[in-house]
Amino acid sequence: MTRTLLLWLPSLADLEHTDSADVAWLRVDDGVVVDSGQDDDWIDMWERPDGDETPDERLIALAPAADVPIRWHHFPDAAPAQAAAAARIAALKDSLGDPAGLHIVAGQPATAGQAVPVAVTTHAAMAAWTEWLAARTLDPAAIMPAAATVPPPEADMLWLADVGREAIVRSDERAFLSDPDLDPLIAGARDIAPLDRERMREALILSLAAPPLDLLSGAWKPKRRWAVDPALIALGKKLLVALVVVSVAIPLVHLFRLSADTARADQAVLTMAKSVGIAAPDAEAAEAEVDRRLAAAGGGPLAFSVPASALYEAMRDAAGVTLKTLSHRTDGTLTTTLAAPRVEDLNKVLLALQARGYRVTAQPMAGADGQQMANITVRAVP
Repeated sequence: MTRTLLLWLPSLADLEHTDSADVAWLRVDDGVVVDSGQDDDWIDMWERPDGDETPDERLIALAPAADVPIRWHHFPDAAPAQAAAAARIAALKDSLGDPAGLHIVAGQPATAGQAVPVAVTTHAAMAAWTEWLAARTLDPAAIMPAAATVPPPEADMLWLADVGREAIVRSDERAFLSDPDLDPLIAGARDIAPLDRERMREALILSLAAPPLDLLSGAWKPKRRWAVDPALIALGKKLLVALVVVSVAIPLVHLFRLSADTARADQAVLTMAKSVGIAAPDAEAAEAEVDRRLAAAGGGPLAFSVPASALYEAMRDAAGVTLKTLSHRTDGTLTTTLAAPRVEDLNKVLLALQARGYRVTAQPMAGADGQQMANITVRAVP
């Protein structure tokens, strides 16, 4: 349900004498007037809505015609935005007083050629009304001039409409507070006819959908307020906790899996070592004992065939490299002298051995026949 409270602001003259909340008001629910008055009953109605349903509420304040007269300007050949700008300039020229103290608001017509409504008031009036609203903790969605809601009459007549506690005269170009002494002079030969109350209410309700003017603009436009949804905050906290849990869980799972795989591999090593008669407290000790026995027997990774096969494989990919000397020690070190036409050919062999995980040292020297030579040692254990 959409609930709108129309609240007539007190005139500046009334604010000088009283600060009462006894004002005219109108309550509209879903486009239907359900209650109205000219008292302070709106306070309880607004603070404690009827029923358990929470409605979509908004407050529209109406500025009195006594302080905000309206004039419609016509610029048939101007675009809507240009017409609005021209109307503000025309209203400023026609106004009295210091321009810095005036608050001028112009509407923008929907299409070119339409009349542009312009409201003229003062910043002092806006300050007084906003203070009056703030004192009652009211935050209006808009402040409309009450005179702007009166529908236009025929060209040869004027309306006299009761809006809130004011009688407003509306011509085809102006809307202002009625004065019994001045109205006949302004009307001239035109008739002043009373506007039916129901028609006035209909026009008032229609203005709620698209306010013709909103005084909360320019310097008085409310600053944007950032409202944080508590539900979004709660959801963000849950997502943050979930992110932390996942961030911690992933490395822990990998750690547990790595620990389990390592334990299975160590157990497999101990089982194999036990099958050959090696009793060791852990896999590292078992591997060291296996290497020791293989070295004593001349086999395993310390055997001559292991580094030698790697050396021959590296030489096969380097054309022009020849083997001059070759020796092997019991600690698994292979010593050799290689010769090649270029140093780059020797480096290719060295890089190939290093790529296979062997530790290689080289001492270059020049051969008697002009070839490049190097004494190389290759550690059999990567």
